Amino acid sequence: MTEQHVALKDASRPVATSPWTKSLIAGAFAGLTVDFSLYPLDTVKTRLQSNLQSTKHGSILPRHTLQGTLRSMYAGLSSALLGSMPSAASFFVVYDGVKRGLISDDTPASTQAYAHMLASSLGEIAACAIRVPTEVVKQRAQAGLFGGSALLAFQDIIGLRKTDGYTTMGRELYRGGGVTIMREIPFTIVQFSLWEYFKASYSERQHRTQDRQPGLVTATESAVFGSMAGAVAAGLTTPLDVLKTRIMLARKDSGATERAGAVRVLQQIWIREGASGLFRGFLPRVGWISTGGAIFLGTYQYVSNLLSA
Repeated sequence: MTEQHVALKDASRPVATSPWTKSLIAGAFAGLTVDFSLYPLDTVKTRLQSNLQSTKHGSILPRHTLQGTLRSMYAGLSSALLGSMPSAASFFVVYDGVKRGLISDDTPASTQAYAHMLASSLGEIAACAIRVPTEVVKQRAQAGLFGGSALLAFQDIIGLRKTDGYTTMGRELYRGGGVTIMREIPFTIVQFSLWEYFKASYSERQHRTQDRQPGLVTATESAVFGSMAGAVAAGLTTPLDVLKTRIMLARKDSGATERAGAVRVLQQIWIREGASGLFRGFLPRVGWISTGGAIFLGTYQYVSNLLSA
């Protein structure tokens, strides 16, 4: 065999790396890819869920020109991208780490399901610690506050340290953090439990019928399963997503009514808008997350397979 053939053969092999590094890199790439590719749909969903009409800081950005439309739909993108890679990476580092610690080859399927639930919950808590501040800034820009500028939205929050102290500033950065975790944990449990179940079932069938390597799942298959799981989880948790959006968009000086707690905000939505108010943005959310699930988990699987020994 020639030296050139040996080089080509070696180049086609997956790059071996540690499990922690694989989770970190694959998760970071997945988070960045999905946030960037589907950002306009996320903006539409946020505006449908928002009850803001106009503010002294400026209304939603003008749409009468192509430039205005593009700028409006990508308002707050810088904040989203800043948090997407580290938050997704931290999720998969914790998620995969907990799975490795709790699941072995002889672990019963029922126990594996509980392990997936626990792993996804802990992973989401770790991710939210990074994502919530960037989400607050992003959604205020998306809704048209501060002319759609993420920088001005961030400066508005940082400015609280001079008038109200660092404690208030920290609370504002993590405004809606509790309800975000309330939304993300059930969403993640449903999505990742279904995703893992679909992957395991399909892989086992392929192993039996096609003599495929046990546990092997391609990026395309992972993307399809991720899309299906994401659609189901998104539909079930839309009311919590509406609640999170309303709470995050309420600024400190916007009045006591708008800055009520989660239960009070939920009551306000029900009284003013009825059941339909809890499902505002349902179709964009399901469409965004089903597509995002395909991109996110497909990208993760692709990079993970590439880095596997």
